[in-house]
This record gives sequence, structure tokens and C-alpha cells, in this order.
Amino acid sequence: MATADDAARTAAPAGSGGRDHVVLFPFMAKGHTLPLLHLATALSAHHGAGGGGLRVTVLTTPGNLAFARRRVPADVDLVALPFPAHPELPEGVESTDALPSHALFAAFLRATALLQEPFTGYLASLPAPPLALVSDFFLGFTQRVASDAGVRRLTFHGMSAFSLALCFSLARRPHPPADESVIEDGGPFRVPGFPETVTITKDEVPHAVAQASDVDDPVTRFLFDEVRDWDYRSWGVLVNSFDALDGDYAAILESFYLPGARAWLVGPLFLAAGESQEEDGEDDPEGCLPWLDERAAKRPGSVVYVSFGTQVHVTAAQLDELAHGLVASGHAFLWAVRSSDAWSPPVDVGTEGKIVRGWVPQRRVLAHPAVGGFVSHCGWNSVLESLATGQPMLAWPVMAEQAANAKHVADILGAGVRMGVKAGANAAPELVGRAHVAGKVRELMDDGQTGRRMRASAEHVRKATRAAVGEGGTSRLALRRLVDELQRSYDGGRRGDE
Repeated sequence: MATADDAARTAAPAGSGGRDHVVLFPFMAKGHTLPLLHLATALSAHHGAGGGGLRVTVLTTPGNLAFARRRVPADVDLVALPFPAHPELPEGVESTDALPSHALFAAFLRATALLQEPFTGYLASLPAPPLALVSDFFLGFTQRVASDAGVRRLTFHGMSAFSLALCFSLARRPHPPADESVIEDGGPFRVPGFPETVTITKDEVPHAVAQASDVDDPVTRFLFDEVRDWDYRSWGVLVNSFDALDGDYAAILESFYLPGARAWLVGPLFLAAGESQEEDGEDDPEGCLPWLDERAAKRPGSVVYVSFGTQVHVTAAQLDELAHGLVASGHAFLWAVRSSDAWSPPVDVGTEGKIVRGWVPQRRVLAHPAVGGFVSHCGWNSVLESLATGQPMLAWPVMAEQAANAKHVADILGAGVRMGVKAGANAAPELVGRAHVAGKVRELMDDGQTGRRMRASAEHVRKATRAAVGEGGTSRLALRRLVDELQRSYDGGRRGDE
């Protein structure tokens, strides 16, 4: 196992003494970690020893080391910092997906803040300061430590520029007085700073915004005490998106940071990384791909893929309605269920339905010719994976900024349709009935006017997604400019940390 002491001996070439080292520090949640592992791979591939001389190190903890090692090339160094003990956390829990209850998330955040001391020791052990630190926004202490060490820090939120700017705008800027009555009546209102065409309703305000206003919420207290002021001081913002998708919102996002900070759109990072070890090395333990092969042979594009990710909790009652609705839709479906083993489907799904509970190679599933649509909670990683394969989405947001992602996909890009239920923070939880599920799945999958329009839009975005990371693409050039500007910034070419 790599340690901080090992890193001190290997972090930079002998005698270099220069800024040739990028350190990445992901938050210990799969959806936050994977994009930065992809960034590490992209930096190694395009700016490493053979293309610019950068060394790349990923910081993690012992319990996450094996997960990271399988997903980055051998020339990316991994350093394991000891995960701090916390009285409220079970021993051995080092990632959010291992938490026995979401109620422990605030305690998990507080435990990660205790990584400040080993992180400080790691930076101090290096023979030369790194060129940059890229760290998750939850790890606010990294800004303090990096600034003290004279190192530029880029913050990473794991969100699109659209959703992040939308959340910041709604949380930090008051609504225009003229809109107050409209807002309370549930009508659409403009978001300060956004184009006139972007409107939302009170029930579409993302959960992340409402949580930010709840001063008694322990997660909000953590963000206020440990994150917000330090995130604001970041040298730049790394965004897992690309210009054709998110470029209109980059300047809005930048306005919430110090003057001179830039939003760097360098994604989708899983495509920027190229053919990842994740795809080559991960199994398909549930047999999803052979099952899809059989459906593709009969009818390409006939299967709807259903997944709400690894963090969303879906009630047993909603799972029951979803099962009935999928069967009643008349479409074949592959459904990844992340729930208690106690739940079982209340209806026979037959040979045209497959329910799996283990690992699903989601990108390969979405790219499979049998799949013709994606029912998703609209976590940003899932949105990008769907857009990159040209799959239209049935957007069913549940938490965090997912309502904003759903609006972006369905209303702005036209690459999906929304479930049509209240999903924002101001809406009461709503049980979506089986008939509504069946109708929306048919709308997504049937060859009607709506379906054809969505698929055409999704295909247009797919082409733009691939172009962004190709040679000469906007994301490829942005990553190159980012490295160049970082190197120049230490010579006075751009502002340093303030």
C-alpha cells in the first residue's frame, strides 16, 4: 500500500525542482470519485511523461485504494491517507455507499474534515510543491492547506455548470420582488443572471438549494463552517461538462468565485480518459450484456434501462408501482435495483424483464444496440453517460441537484421527457402510480412524434459530446489551456490564491 512517505520519494523526477505534479483528492463517494479518476487518466495520457512531463497522484484512503487502482493506469500514483475514526461511524466505513444509513452522512463529512492533518503532512513531504491540487468541494480544508503551501487549487463539484450556477443563483441571490406572487402561485419565474428562456417553478427548485437554507440541518452547518468560504477562494472550478452543452452558463458560475477564477469545462471525463480500465476490467456478474444481446438480435432499441444510481433510496411502495408500470408498458426492460434484499417484485416480469441487484456496467449497457431509452434519477454522471450514447431519458429526479439536471435534459436540450411529477425541494413526496409509469415509458420508447424528436436531439448531443473530447475538441483544448495557464500563473501570468 502506498503511503505519504512513499510519495515523498517518488512525487517528482530527481532534480526537477519544478511544478510538474498534479495532485487529485476526490471525496469518498463513487459518483464524486470516478470523474477525478478519469481526470487522472486523461492527464496521464495527454500530459504525462510522453506529452508534457506531468506526474499525477490521486489521494485516497486504504478502504478505497483497490477501487481506485482498478480505474487508473499504472503510471498514476496512488497515496492512501488514513481514514479518521469517528464515534458515530462503524469501523471500516470509508465511502458513502457503505454507510448503513443516510442519516450518518453528516458524521461522515465531519470525519473527512479530519483528513486535514495527514493531507498537510503529505504536501509538506513532497520535494517540490505541485503544480495544482484538484479536490472535491466537500474537502474545503484542502483550499486552506494548498493556499498556505503556495499551490493553486481547483474545486470540483461533480455537477454541470448549468446546475451549479442555478443552485448558486437561487441560494445566494434574492428573487426579484415582482416575481414573488408568481413564485408562490407555482408559476414559472426567471432565475437571476440566466438567459430569459430559462425559467423554473417553486416545485422545481433543487433539493440542494432548500437544504442550503436550513440552518439547523447538520450538513448545512458543515457546508457553512467547512466549505463555502474556502470553495469561493478556489483558483478555478473544474467542470465535468463541455462547451456545447454548458458554455452559456460558465460565466454565471464564475461570477460566484473570486475575480479571475475560471470554470474549466473539460468533460465528459470518462471519454477524455479514453478506453478506461474500468470497462476492460469490470465483470458483468448479472449477465446483463448477454441478455441484451438476445434482445438486440430480435429487435434493436427495444429495451428500456432503469437505474436510480447508488445513493437514491426508493421506497418499497414506489418500487412496487414501478414494477407494475414497467410490465404494463409492454416494453422489455433491464432494471438495476439498489434496495433492501427484503423487496421482491410484486408481479412476474417474464422473459422480457430483467431485475438485477449487483454491479451493472452502465456505460456498456447504455451503448448496447438493444437499449433505446433510459429511466434515470438524473445524477450528472448518469446524464453524461446517457448523452454520450445518444439515449433519450425519462427524467425522474429525486434529490440534490437532479431536478435541475432533468430540466436541462428535457426542457433545454430536448433529449428527454420528464416524469411529470413534482420533484423539487418544495414539493411533498409523491407516489408515482403504475399507470403513469407505463404511459411515460411508452412516451419514451414508442415511435411517436415525441419519441422521434427526443431521439433526434439525443443523437445531436451525442455527436457534440464525442467531438468535445476528440483532437481539437473544446474539452481537449480546455485541458491543455488549463495546464498551460497553471504553469504560467506561478510566473505572474495570472492571479495566485488570495
